[in-house]
Amino acid sequence: MLITNNPFLKPVLGVLLCLSSGISIAQGYWQQEVEYDINVDFDHVSHQFEGEQNVKYTNNSPDTLHQVFFHLYFNAFQPGSMMDARSQSVEDPDPRIGDRISKLKDDEIGYHRVSKLKQDGKKLAYQVVGTIMEVDLSEPILPGKSTDFSMEYIAQVPIQIRRSGRHNFEGIDYTMTQWYPKLAEYDRDGWHSNPYVGREFHGVFGTYNVKITIDSSFTLAGTGVVQNVNDVGHGYSTNKKDSPRLEWQFTAENVHDFAWAADPEYRHLRTTLDNGTVVRFFHRNDTNLNANWQKLIPYTEKMFKIMNEKFGEYPYPEFSVIQGGDGGMEYPMCTMITTSGTFNGLISVTVHEAIHNWYYGVLASNELKYPWMDEGFTTFAQNIVLDSLHQKGKQNKHQRSYNGYIQNARSGREEPLTTLADNYHSNGAYGANAYSKGCLTLAHLEHIVGTKAFYNGMKNYWNLWKFKHPTPTDFKRCIEKSSRMELDWFFEYWIGTTKTIDYEIGNVFSFENKSEIEINRLGGMPMPIEVLVDHEGKQRYYYIPLEIMRGQRQIPINRQSSISILEDWPYTYPTYVLKLDFALDASSRITIDPQSGLADIDRGNNEFPRSKIQFHGE
Repeated sequence: MLITNNPFLKPVLGVLLCLSSGISIAQGYWQQEVEYDINVDFDHVSHQFEGEQNVKYTNNSPDTLHQVFFHLYFNAFQPGSMMDARSQSVEDPDPRIGDRISKLKDDEIGYHRVSKLKQDGKKLAYQVVGTIMEVDLSEPILPGKSTDFSMEYIAQVPIQIRRSGRHNFEGIDYTMTQWYPKLAEYDRDGWHSNPYVGREFHGVFGTYNVKITIDSSFTLAGTGVVQNVNDVGHGYSTNKKDSPRLEWQFTAENVHDFAWAADPEYRHLRTTLDNGTVVRFFHRNDTNLNANWQKLIPYTEKMFKIMNEKFGEYPYPEFSVIQGGDGGMEYPMCTMITTSGTFNGLISVTVHEAIHNWYYGVLASNELKYPWMDEGFTTFAQNIVLDSLHQKGKQNKHQRSYNGYIQNARSGREEPLTTLADNYHSNGAYGANAYSKGCLTLAHLEHIVGTKAFYNGMKNYWNLWKFKHPTPTDFKRCIEKSSRMELDWFFEYWIGTTKTIDYEIGNVFSFENKSEIEINRLGGMPMPIEVLVDHEGKQRYYYIPLEIMRGQRQIPINRQSSISILEDWPYTYPTYVLKLDFALDASSRITIDPQSGLADIDRGNNEFPRSKIQFHGE
C-alpha cells in the first residue's frame, strides 16, 4: 500500500477506478496521456517569454502514430489569421474581436516561434500552418509506447482581445490562457488538429509541472497548486520578497490544460470548504469592488455544496476565481472573469464559470464537436444553483433558456446541434444552440424520464465518465440505464435535426356522459405530453407516453393519485384522441403541458377556451 499526502491522489485513483469499472460498459475504451514540464522566463517589459518544455506522450491507442500536432494559439492574434478573417466575415461578429486583430502592430500581436524540436533527442521536421504545428516523427509511436518531445520557443503575449492577452479593459496585466505549445488530442475519432478560429477546446488529460520566472512585483494565480509558497510570498504568505525576480512552481494532475494570470495589485482571499477544497479569489485592489469580492465568498461556497451534492463532487484540491480575461472563461481548476458589473452579475459569472469545471474540466467532451455538452449542461446547473442562491423557488428555472431557444427556432436560422462550433452561420445561432438548446436537452430529458431517474443518470454519468471525454451516446446510455427507457429517438430528433415541438388542442366533442379531445402534433418533434382538464373545480391530469420510448416516466408518489397514464402514442400518428368518461361544459378548460416542461414553439394553441367546445346537439 502506498501512503501519501499528495492532494491529487484522490482524483487520480478515481480515474483508475472509473477506467476499470467502465470496461464492461465501454469495451475497448482508451485515451492518450501526457506529462508536461514547462519552464518559462517571462519579460514583462517586452511582453515576451522564452519557454522550454518537455512533453512525455503515451500512446494508449491501438494505432501506430507517424505524426503529431501542436496548437500554437497565440498565432491567431495576427492580421490575416483565420480568427481575424472569421470575425470580419461573420454577419454578427463578436464585438470583443471585431476588426481589432487586423489593426495589431508588430509589438501588439501574439506569436509562438519554435526554435528547437526533438523527439527522444532527435531533431524533428515540422511546419507551422497558422495556429497548428505539423510534426513528422523520427520514430513512429507504437501502441502502448511513450515518447518524449523537447522544444524551445519564444512567445509574445498579444494585446488582450479574446480570452488571452495583456492589459485587459479592467487593467489586469496578463491573462495567460492558450499560452504554450499544446499537444493536440488523438482519440477514437482520430486527430483533432483544429485551427483556433474562435470557439473552444479539446485536450489530452495529464500532469503539468510549470515553473514561471517573473518580476517579483507580480502575484500569480492559475491552474494547479503552488508548490513553493514560502518562496513566492506575496499573496500566499507574509514572507517578504527580497529578490527582483521569482520562480513560481505549479503542479496540476489529471487536467487537460493549464492557465494563469499575473498582476502586481492582486489581492488574495481564500476559504476552505467542508470537504477540504481550498477556494481562492484573486482581484485587483479596487475600493469600488473589494466589498463585492468579500461578499462573493459565501455564495461560492454554497455553489460548490449544491454542485457536489446534486451533480458530483469536485475532484481537485483547489479552485481559483481570478479577475482577468474579457468576460468569463473556464480553465481547469480556475476561471478568468471580469468584475465591473453588478454584484448579481459577479455571482452569475462566477457560478457559470465554476460549474464549467464539472463539464468542461472533468467530463471534458470535445467542445468543438459537442459545445452543447459543456455550455448547455453548465447553463442547466447554473439555473438551478442561482435559483437556490437567490431563494426564488421558480417552477421553471430554465425559462430564459426556453425563451432563447424558441426565439431562435422561430427565426428560421436554427442549425442542428451537430454543427461544429466554428461552423455556424452566425454567433447568435451558436449561442442559442450551445447554451439554450443545450440546456433544454437536459430539461427535456428530466421531463421524459422523471426527476429521480434523471438525477440518478446524471450522477452515474459523472461517476463513470469523468476524466474520459464522453460523447452524446455515452451520456444517452447513462440516462437510459437509470430510466430503463429507450432514448435514441430523442437524441436523433433533438440533436440531429431542427424539428420543433408544437402540440395543439384540436376538436373537442362533449356528449351526455363522455367527451373526446383531439390532440394534434403539428411540429416534427414527438414528445410525451401531459394534459390538464379543469372541470367543475376539479383538476384531472393525463399523461400520454410515446410508444417509441418503450416505457414511461416515473410519477412522484404525491402525484400518482391525481394523474392517469394513458395508452402510448405511436409517433407516426399526427392525432391522438383523449377520451373522458364525463361531459365537458362551457366552464371547462384544457391545457397541454401545464407545467411548461416542453419547448413548444407555439403555446397559444396549447389551451382550449370554452368557446370552441362542441357540445352535443350543437
